[in-house]
Amino acid sequence: MNLAFTRRDLAITALAASALWSARARAQALPKVLRIVVPYPPGGVSDNVARALGEKLAAQLGTTVIIENRAGASGSIGMDAVAKSAPDGATLCFSATSPLVLNPHLAKSPFDPLKDIVPVASVMYSPVLLLATPAEAARDFKALLAEAKAKPGAIRWATSGLGSLGHIVLAQLRASAGIDVTHVPYKGGGQQLTDALSGQFEILSTNAGPTLTAHIQSGKLRALAAGAPARLDSLPAVPTLGELGFETANLSSLFGVFAPARIPGALVDRYNAEINKALESPELRAKLLAADNVPTTRGAGDFAKAIAAEYESNGRIIKAANIKAE
Repeated sequence: MNLAFTRRDLAITALAASALWSARARAQALPKVLRIVVPYPPGGVSDNVARALGEKLAAQLGTTVIIENRAGASGSIGMDAVAKSAPDGATLCFSATSPLVLNPHLAKSPFDPLKDIVPVASVMYSPVLLLATPAEAARDFKALLAEAKAKPGAIRWATSGLGSLGHIVLAQLRASAGIDVTHVPYKGGGQQLTDALSGQFEILSTNAGPTLTAHIQSGKLRALAAGAPARLDSLPAVPTLGELGFETANLSSLFGVFAPARIPGALVDRYNAEINKALESPELRAKLLAADNVPTTRGAGDFAKAIAAEYESNGRIIKAANIKAE
């Protein structure tokens, strides 16, 4: 018997092995019940999107999907619960990237953001809007910068808190535009919006949403610029900070799905493919766009690289601006 392998034999063997691996990946046991942790309170944008995505995944995977809200510490409590879950694919997290790329630079994290969590799929980005309240006379961003330079410290600029993305945007604008404004940090968005509408400060930088868009359309607030890769369909006349020459401040909130470390790679690939498939559905895309959230799709590896880059970038910004947690 001739035991020597020809090149053709090797090629056939390789193809067979590849086919077997693909079959195993497809056959990787999916959980009968999938728990998606949302590290924010019920009723918010994250919760609504997670539930819409969960419905799509339940239909596609033929499994039960449960949404579990575990709010606290700006998302870190829920993310920590996921990091400590069994890496069997039964627990995922839908969250902004901030518990991984912002929070650890401001306070001690109970988990390693780059080692204990695996990025599975990006889902959407939420733009940051720079809004003028009734207390501000500037009609565009150029006029705002001119006023800020002419009257150092006079403009009160509100954000949803120290170390929030709106604060990071402000820090970058201070550095690149050379402006001196007074930061007014809030704790969340409810009171912040009420005070904005009554003109308790001049400028607000916060994530976009249908409520803000309604106030912009009614003329109660004026959008001067947006932090986003491209102009919003709902606000086509509003330039991005990148267009205005402030690329380092042109930031938006990225949201995605995450899993505990050591989850099998085949499961990550499967979930990534299923999430991207869900994002292609007209119904889910319409729900995201209606709330000014822009769907994103990319491979798990690319998503992980983006998070690592954002982690490093935010660390430099926070250190340079001497931003401290409350």
